[in-house]
Amino acid sequence: MKSTLRMIALLSAVSALTCASVSAQQSATYISAEDIQANVNGAPNAATNPSPNIRVVNEGNYNVAVGVLHRPETPPGVAAMHHLVSEVYHVMDGSATLVTGGKIVDLKERPADTKSVRLEDGPSASGPSIQGGVTQHIKKGDVVIIPADVPHWFSKINGSITYVVVRYDPTRVLAPK
Repeated sequence: MKSTLRMIALLSAVSALTCASVSAQQSATYISAEDIQANVNGAPNAATNPSPNIRVVNEGNYNVAVGVLHRPETPPGVAAMHHLVSEVYHVMDGSATLVTGGKIVDLKERPADTKSVRLEDGPSASGPSIQGGVTQHIKKGDVVIIPADVPHWFSKINGSITYVVVRYDPTRVLAPK
């Protein structure tokens, strides 16, 4: 119940911020389906794409990053927790088992100079898995909101999964591009 209320509060805040920025800005940022597909095609069999964020836009009080990730069926990847950046996943294709919440096993902070910290998620921690948490099967069309500091992990990928990720960065740790 508490996590559901946190997600509703985050979604409400995101909606309010989006509405405020739309009224304040002079133009919108457009990301085409071709841009998204080109990013997926950049590394079709990799666990992450070479350029995880297609765009990072300064919206005044925060940055918004949009990327797309394709994860092939491999042994489970690492569990992650991003300290400052919240994420919204929209599954374009495939399915997986996603675990959120709980506690990351053998939690280690990611070094500040790693590519994922500098270009993708900002300050983060990771580990091999999650203990506890909520397990959810996600599939094409589903949307998942992951607030900052919430552990998340694909414990199983069924074939592959491709998803658009929108990152809300209130401290602007991600540089606009």
